[in-house]
Amino acid sequence: MAGGKMSARQKMINLMYLVFIAMLAMNMSKEVLSAFGFMNAEIVISNNATTKKNKLNYEGLALKADDQPEKFRPLHEKAKEIKNASSSFYSYLAALKSKMTADIEDKTDYEAMDKTDFLDNYFFKGDNYTKEGQEFVDNIENYREKVITTLGPDFESINERTRFRFNTTSDNKQDWLDRRYKGFPLVASLTNVTQLQANIKNTESDVLNALLGGQLEADSKLTTNNYKGIVSLNKTAYFAGEKVTGQVVLGRYDSNLVPTKVTLNGRDITNSVQNGQVMLNMPAGNVGEKTIKGVITFMQDGKEEPIPFESKYSVIAEPSSAVVSADKMNVVYRGLDNPISVSLPGVSDSNLKVSAAGGRLSGKGSKYSLRPGAANTIKINVSAKLSSGNTVNSSKTFRVKDIPAAMASARGQYGVVRMPKSSLGNTPIGAGLPDFVFDLQLKVNSFKVKVPGQVTVLVTGKTFNAQAKKALSKARRGDVITIYDVIATIIGNSSYKLKKVLPVSIELTN
Repeated sequence: MAGGKMSARQKMINLMYLVFIAMLAMNMSKEVLSAFGFMNAEIVISNNATTKKNKLNYEGLALKADDQPEKFRPLHEKAKEIKNASSSFYSYLAALKSKMTADIEDKTDYEAMDKTDFLDNYFFKGDNYTKEGQEFVDNIENYREKVITTLGPDFESINERTRFRFNTTSDNKQDWLDRRYKGFPLVASLTNVTQLQANIKNTESDVLNALLGGQLEADSKLTTNNYKGIVSLNKTAYFAGEKVTGQVVLGRYDSNLVPTKVTLNGRDITNSVQNGQVMLNMPAGNVGEKTIKGVITFMQDGKEEPIPFESKYSVIAEPSSAVVSADKMNVVYRGLDNPISVSLPGVSDSNLKVSAAGGRLSGKGSKYSLRPGAANTIKINVSAKLSSGNTVNSSKTFRVKDIPAAMASARGQYGVVRMPKSSLGNTPIGAGLPDFVFDLQLKVNSFKVKVPGQVTVLVTGKTFNAQAKKALSKARRGDVITIYDVIATIIGNSSYKLKKVLPVSIELTN
């Protein structure tokens, strides 16, 4: 088209080609702008869903910190620091987005967001940053370092992901801020900032899952924090000259967990181990307090893991006080029939008189059932007449606690459960008390289902209804379905109202 003399007709054809190419370029540009806009809208929806999921997880961790402060309160403190830093950074980015679109009347008119001058002027001044540009980079770097510092070296996988998500490193050819934001259409930069907000939400989600998952992993390790040597004697008081009989066991009572070595009061008694228990058979000694102390040694990862144990017992000439103990716990629980054992060494069960102040006591002999009242403590009174003619009066005060918060489950799993979408619709939603000493059976009466991008559905019963299945059908692989506001009751004890049931999240695998 460039050489020689052209006829008027050829010139017209060439001009039409140029116009056609320009029109194609214009349409492609509009399509690209719209694509960025639609992507931005999708990320906003995803951020809202992740925010709700994170809120439920924060609440669940707070409840666990209240129920088990020694184990979960340090984790909760870390989570609060991450939450505060995330909220501050997220709000800063939201304010920046508002400034970017302040002059755009229709926020959904993505084709109108084709200019580059806002951030070019807001972030840059010649080859240097403006104050606002430096502030933007500082906020990203400060948040990244805050997360890494708060978590510490024990969460290196999360820290590595955080470094990648909030990386501001420049390459040899171009500065990071220039490369990511200079000369780009407004809608592309807006989407980029929204993706930063998504990175914040995903980082919070990763942190929450790591804190809870890390604690569960730590609980399963064979360490002195998880396993305690427990001395279980047949009696807690002995007459002079009696044999002290009983067992030394680990807290998990696993018969397959056999120690490689056991020392007791400085003696090697490894040969006394039977079915994972150290069988005791030794003289009680003289009157007074005695100590049973030793070490159980196990092999773990090719290394010896010593676990110490210690207990005390009293050798007495004649019983002077009753022994009252809760069969399953050191407290009693409101709304339940708590099993109570009462005994007095040297006195038959038929000669014991047992009563309770602050609750209802039923039973006879040495076995009783105690249902506490409204008070926070309850007292067990025991009296008996000894063969010597002396009368012994004794009492024991127990703390009264409510049943702890239950947890929703899917397939018998708690927290975050991975499963196919095809299975979830027919999977019953359950509830349980996995860390509770009583084996209570719970019945789920209703729950709410939240599918990303869909309206929350209320379900009556324990399985998805038609409306919930319809919402589920629109979910995609990787989506997290949240089951919350679960209403459950104790089977056989409908009069007791449970605390809030913690939610369960289902991550779809396909």
